[in-house]
Amino acid sequence: MVPLTYLVDFAAASEQSYPYIMKEFAANGAKNLVLTDYLISRIFQTYGYADILKNQMNDNGLKFVDSHAMFGPRLDLCTALPHDRKIAILRLQMTLEILAYMGVDTITVHVGNNTRQPEGYQSLEQNIDRIEEALSQILPTAEKSGITICIENIWFPTNTPEVLLGIKEHFPTDALGFCWDSGHANLCEKGYLHENGGAHGQVWKNFFGKDPVWDDKICEKMLPHIVNCHLHDNDGNTDQHKCPGNGNIDWDKTVSLLRKAPRLKCIQSEVITTRDDVSIRTLCETFQRLFPECE
Repeated sequence: MVPLTYLVDFAAASEQSYPYIMKEFAANGAKNLVLTDYLISRIFQTYGYADILKNQMNDNGLKFVDSHAMFGPRLDLCTALPHDRKIAILRLQMTLEILAYMGVDTITVHVGNNTRQPEGYQSLEQNIDRIEEALSQILPTAEKSGITICIENIWFPTNTPEVLLGIKEHFPTDALGFCWDSGHANLCEKGYLHENGGAHGQVWKNFFGKDPVWDDKICEKMLPHIVNCHLHDNDGNTDQHKCPGNGNIDWDKTVSLLRKAPRLKCIQSEVITTRDDVSIRTLCETFQRLFPECE
C-alpha cells in the first residue's frame, strides 16, 4: 500500500510545539510526515537531533518515509561555483546517509533554476551538464543506501519534463526517478490565464526573452518515472500551496493518473497549512478522501 505523507512547515513553528503538531496529525489519521529540508538542516546543526525526531515520531505512532533536500542557488545540482558545488554534492551525499538512518527511502531534489545562480546566467546546456555530473557522483551513494533521488518539475527551462526525461535517459538506475509537483505543473498549464503569464510566463519572458511553453501533459510525460509527488493547489498564477479544491487543478484527473504510475512510492501533501489557513483535520480529511486506498 502506498503511504500518504504530509508536509509540515516546521520552520514556522517552535520546537516545543513539534510533539503537539505530530499528535494532531496522528489524531486525524495521519501515519507519515515529510522529513523536510528544514529538519535535515537541524540534523546537520545539532548532534543527536535525528534521534530526538525519531523518538518524537515514534511516541505519536508516526514515521518519516520521504524527504526534501535542502535547496537554493548554492545547493541545487546545477550550481556552478566550484567550491559551492563541491560542498553541495558532499552535503547531499551526507544527507543520504542521514535518510538511511531515519528509515526514509525517497528524497526530492531540485536540479536548479537557470536564473538563480550567483555567478549569473548559464546556458541550458551548461546547466544540464552540471546536473548530470553531480548525479554521477551522488547516485552511487543513493544506490548503496537504497534511496531514490527524485528530481522535480518546476517552471524553469532547466526542469521541464523534456529536460528531466533527457537526464533520466543518462541514468537507467532505479535510484533516480521523478517527483511530480501538481502546483508547479498547473503554473505551466494555466498561467496564460493571468497577466504576463503568471509566475511561469514572467520567468520565461523576463529572463529568456521568449514566450513560455504551455503544457497540459506534464504528469503524463513524467508518469513512467514518478516515484514521489507533491500535491497542492493553486490558481495557475503563483505557487500558492493550497489545499486541493482551493484552486483550479483537476483532482479527478490527477488521482486517476497517479494510480497508473508504475514506480510510485508515496503520495505527499505539500499543502502549507499556515499559508492556506487550513486546519490539520481538513487537510487530512481531504487527502484521505482523494486517496482512500493509501495510509
